[in-house]
Amino acid sequence: MSMPGADEPRLARRMAGIEPFHVMAILARARELEAQGREVIHMEVGEPDFPTPEPIVRAGQRALEAGHTHYTPALGLPALREAISGWYASRFGVEVPPERVVVTPGASGALQLLLAAMVDPGEKVLMPDPGYPCNRHLVRLFEGEAVSLGVKVSQDFALANDQVIRAWDGRTRALMVATPANPTGRVLSLEQLRFLHEAVRAPGGQLIVDEIYQGLVYGTPEVTALALGEENLFVVNSFSKFFGMTGWRLGWLVAPRTWVPALDRLAQNLFLAPPTLSQHAALAAFAPETLEILEGRRKIFQQRRDFLYQALSGLGFRIGKPPEGAFYLYADASAFTGDSFEFCRRLLEEAGVAVTPGKDFGHYRAERYVRFAYTTDLERLEQGVERIESFLR
Repeated sequence: MSMPGADEPRLARRMAGIEPFHVMAILARARELEAQGREVIHMEVGEPDFPTPEPIVRAGQRALEAGHTHYTPALGLPALREAISGWYASRFGVEVPPERVVVTPGASGALQLLLAAMVDPGEKVLMPDPGYPCNRHLVRLFEGEAVSLGVKVSQDFALANDQVIRAWDGRTRALMVATPANPTGRVLSLEQLRFLHEAVRAPGGQLIVDEIYQGLVYGTPEVTALALGEENLFVVNSFSKFFGMTGWRLGWLVAPRTWVPALDRLAQNLFLAPPTLSQHAALAAFAPETLEILEGRRKIFQQRRDFLYQALSGLGFRIGKPPEGAFYLYADASAFTGDSFEFCRRLLEEAGVAVTPGKDFGHYRAERYVRFAYTTDLERLEQGVERIESFLR
């Protein structure tokens, strides 16, 4: 290993495995162009363009005025844990006792707690490729090994249980999947989740299901993996995407009861507690008036998806069937390029449209793919498609 230069820090070896978000280079350049007076259509950002619903904002304001600015218990406000439990009962008909709910600083905080508690150095966590990049980086942070399993559009970007069985060995600790998934928008059925659960339970492994885009589902039944029971199963969720609370940094983890004391101990040391104001605000997330607002937004996302899917398919991007969830289209651009990062760079420079290259989401056929986010309004999406069409010509 080469020695660092005089002005370079001596970083831990694990940092070599922590890659940056490549889209940040795209975003930084987009900001430069905007500062120069160029107009950029942003289709790269994985953040809803809607503000936090007003009932949630009002609840946060009331909490601030009432002086709720002190620590809460490490596992979260009891009232919020109860509310999350009630959400699963009312939305899915699934009983999730509040003592299994761990409120965290964002879904990323939930994954940090879980992987710190679960993964020993050298142990493996299987995950689909493409997938959310932070998942593999968090496994590396705790000295584990993230094992990527390539999924094709022909299999709807969903892991097959026989893939999991073939990849499993004596060092494998867990399988992590997402539904709806980033970047593909694929939704797993309860039957698919059951097969995956059985595949990991047989060798004594754990199934981790990322459900942070739950609620943003279109034309397919909405399910939760928690319907499969408690054994060997963890579900991560968030107030960021469906509930529109990205900057409030609040998520949750549902774990088997036997794991909660260890997670509590870790949370006390890592975070002390989730953000207090955010928790009080989130108590209003499940109110009928809030859910009515969120359902209206879900329908708008579906309209955007329908437009963008048809428009991009018509231009020659290969997407497969329409994604059933989240707010992304993961498109094969190999008809136009063999280097999707360069394609994204040129699309920004020459057409003023920012999209995300496939290599942000893994390595499997990444050079062929780009991700389009429909997190901006329909008029801007239409402008973006017009620019893309001119660029391709």
